[in-house]
Amino acid sequence: MKVNDIKTKLRDYIDASFIRGNNRSYKDSDSFFEMEIIDSTGVLELVLFIEETFNIRVEDEEIVPENLDSVDNLMAYISKKTG
Repeated sequence: MKVNDIKTKLRDYIDASFIRGNNRSYKDSDSFFEMEIIDSTGVLELVLFIEETFNIRVEDEEIVPENLDSVDNLMAYISKKTG
């Protein structure tokens, strides 16, 4: 899967699941937690989405901000997991 395709899928999911038409904009580098886009329950939903969409297993120890707290972090994490 191409990088732009991954980014589009991620942003579409985040917009539909967490922004929900609130007209909030965010940069790929913005922290979901600092921007109050995703809370702790949302992280679990995001992990499920990542596992199902990109066919990867997110281990418990990988559920950290360095992997999941922004579009950029997610892109790097997914790229690393999918090789």
